[in-house]
Amino acid sequence: MVSHSELRKLFCSADAVCFDVDSTVIREEGIDELAKFCGVEAAVSEMTRRAMGGAVPFKAALTERLALIQPSREQVQRLIAEHPPHLTPGIRELVSRLQERNVQVFLISGGFRSIVEHVASKLNIPSTNVFANRLKFYFNGEYAGFDEMQPTAESGGKGKVIKLLKEKFQFQKIVMIGDGITDMEACPPADVFIGFGGNVIRQQVKDNAEWYITDFVELLGELEE
Repeated sequence: MVSHSELRKLFCSADAVCFDVDSTVIREEGIDELAKFCGVEAAVSEMTRRAMGGAVPFKAALTERLALIQPSREQVQRLIAEHPPHLTPGIRELVSRLQERNVQVFLISGGFRSIVEHVASKLNIPSTNVFANRLKFYFNGEYAGFDEMQPTAESGGKGKVIKLLKEKFQFQKIVMIGDGITDMEACPPADVFIGFGGNVIRQQVKDNAEWYITDFVELLGELEE
């Protein structure tokens, strides 16, 4: 076990901080919002719950849910325009403070790139620092599947992204922050995992994370000290 003061030191000296997006950076689960918008909310949110609890392999759960939703390009664009995701309180200030300290900030999500890029633009995070799943559409805009080659489409995908970042940029210390099992499993290769319960508390994460927070103000406070 690493002591809390050591974890805090690691966080304050990190070269890069990676955030999960759904229920962490934003208050919603993007795939559930898309399902609601497309009229298949109940069936999809049950599948999300099972996937988040680790009961179903991630790619299988994603395939099943998208097969139910069948979102068109137009529906995705309308969702972002009419129901833009809500940023979690404190995230804008935290990202801004990290960037002032020359810490690289990444968004790593099992959600959809079109939604995550919209979130990234609100936080001044370049789209090159976004790792998420790409929806595919036919020429007429109808749903055609998703890009299964993205690391984020797989179970363990967030860890693969972090490993890739370490190799590419030679980061010494990477922090992963998120609400779900898939975020916790990304450490290692992440050096520190911080569990986040400000929007939803997942008991397994709360019980097993060495550092668990429910408000980003706590991390802002660490950077101010």
